[in-house]
Amino acid sequence: MSPVRRCSRTACGRPAVATLTYVYADSTAVLGPLATYAEPHCYDLCAEHSERLTAPRGWEVVRLLDGSAPARPSGDDLEALANAVREAARPQERAAGAGGGGSRGADPMEVARRGHLRVLRSPDN
Repeated sequence: MSPVRRCSRTACGRPAVATLTYVYADSTAVLGPLATYAEPHCYDLCAEHSERLTAPRGWEVVRLLDGSAPARPSGDDLEALANAVREAARPQERAAGAGGGGSRGADPMEVARRGHLRVLRSPDN
């Protein structure tokens, strides 16, 4: 017996990466990470077949994320990165516009600044 489990689809010999199960009472197909061992009423699917999976009309497909798989970058990730770059650039613009020392007066808790890092006064003082 091969140590690598194969896709359950007919004529597909690719390695399985996901397991498909059905919850008939809820009309739901659940696609999750590859199960630890093969079950009689579960279907192992390769990457291509798991991505193209559709359910019968009236059924819902629930895709469980694999915690060990790397997350794909989303639009939110790109937007967060752009906001972080903008935020890092802001203190330099304020310091140049205020003549250097004026930015400290804006925040009484700020003692010193180096680039985008700030040293804050202890709340006890």
